[in-house]
Amino acid sequence: MLTAIGDVMREAYKRGWITTRDGNCSVRMMNRPYLYITPAGVRKTIIHPEHVTKIKIENEDLQLTPEMNPSGELWMHWFLLKNRKKTMSVLHLHPTYTVAAMYAGYDLSEIIMNFPEVYRYTKVGPNVPAVQATSLELAEKTYEKMCTDLTCNRKYDIVGQEQHGVCAIAKNPWDAFEHIERLEHICQIVLASGNHLNSTTPLD
Repeated sequence: MLTAIGDVMREAYKRGWITTRDGNCSVRMMNRPYLYITPAGVRKTIIHPEHVTKIKIENEDLQLTPEMNPSGELWMHWFLLKNRKKTMSVLHLHPTYTVAAMYAGYDLSEIIMNFPEVYRYTKVGPNVPAVQATSLELAEKTYEKMCTDLTCNRKYDIVGQEQHGVCAIAKNPWDAFEHIERLEHICQIVLASGNHLNSTTPLD
């Protein structure tokens, strides 16, 4: 699972979805009292298991120490994983066409409804409004859009964050990556069409 964190970040970089030091990924494994997350400000092309920040969890709180260097988006990851009872992963990237679609005024939860290859496998929530990156406000608003209640019985697999990126949650980093990949593909199609969608009725 920790190897997958680095593999996913390298693939995201190859696709141009992040620049060298962008993006972040985390994993919380069932029956292990730790949150594993990419460190802040490091080159994501060289992430390997020994580079991943390991944070102890006690009484459902993170035990942070001064020498730790977790991602600046730590709280976004923690809010989504805190009450999960199974192994789960959160992935935050900046996929080009998805960010461009939001910048052009599209709500991602609406445009995907004409593309069953997305909505049948990936549940896309409403856009998170533009707020400061790495802020507690971004963490809170992402949680609000992604989850249905305080235990994060999540309603969606992925949400877009306007003028920023996306946040996806799944059983492992690669499944989270696939949610982003599907959405990015559709956003590329929509932008290439040059047409604003007039209907959001799902196709059979």
